[in-house]
Amino acid sequence: MRGRLPPTGRFALSPRRSPPARHLRAALSEDQLEVHYQPKLRIDAERVAGVEALVRWRHPQRGLLAPGDFLLGLEHHEVLGDLAVYVLDVALAQATAWRREGAPLTVAVNVASASLIDESWPASVGAALERWEVPSEALVLEITETAILQDPDRAAAVLRDLVATGVTVSLDDFGTGESSLSRLLQFPIAELKIDRSFLRHVAVRRSRGLKVVKAVVDLAHELGQRVVAEGVEDRPTLDLLADMRCDEAQGYYICRPVPAADLPHWARNPPAAADRLFMRRLGTGGESGLGGAFRSPAVASAWP
Repeated sequence: MRGRLPPTGRFALSPRRSPPARHLRAALSEDQLEVHYQPKLRIDAERVAGVEALVRWRHPQRGLLAPGDFLLGLEHHEVLGDLAVYVLDVALAQATAWRREGAPLTVAVNVASASLIDESWPASVGAALERWEVPSEALVLEITETAILQDPDRAAAVLRDLVATGVTVSLDDFGTGESSLSRLLQFPIAELKIDRSFLRHVAVRRSRGLKVVKAVVDLAHELGQRVVAEGVEDRPTLDLLADMRCDEAQGYYICRPVPAADLPHWARNPPAAADRLFMRRLGTGGESGLGGAFRSPAVASAWP
């Protein structure tokens, strides 16, 4: 492996009012930040298609903190670009390790607003892919509509350069903020992630939320885009998404974000409820379920 992870001390965050910036800088220099991974399930094929890389802060007093606890208000801050570089390197290093174990999973990484207007960002992404010897098609870069709005023209140019490297661009949190269907045409988006807020009432048949989600899925498919539903927290919702032919699902019902070292254990010992779901849907037993998603021929020899 040619790549070597950069020392975390190179990277610094600027926080909101609490905690102070010096605390977050100390967290980076003392290796308190870490990357967890949440599986994305390919609904129609009973297999895990990839994971999303999510940063966490293991605070010495407050415990494990999610991004909402220490990054809110920094969406447009340029130093988040440095954090994105660090998370990208960590995620690609892990992707290389998984590929060597026989699990060629795609990895999704969130892109900071500052990176979307940085014309050097595509070159940085290409260099990271080369450094870790990860094929470009194995990387998904997730952007938000809010980030695009900072400078739509420059963002469009940066995204075109990113797509030219072979990576996939995903529009995250679709349906929130300044949502507009024009985004689906203006930018080179290959994947659409439906925000969890739309799934809260989707399990209620004939609900307006259900109709909206189905309309989004159908429209995205007409445009040749893959659809991922975020925030799947129960079996009825996953059932309905399958009926709608939604491509992928992600949420606590499937698996919470976990450290990379815990994913093989999860793959071999999936939650019983989720396991029963797929045994029922597929009419099979034994090696079915989310554990079977890793053990199936689709991802043969992953974590034997």
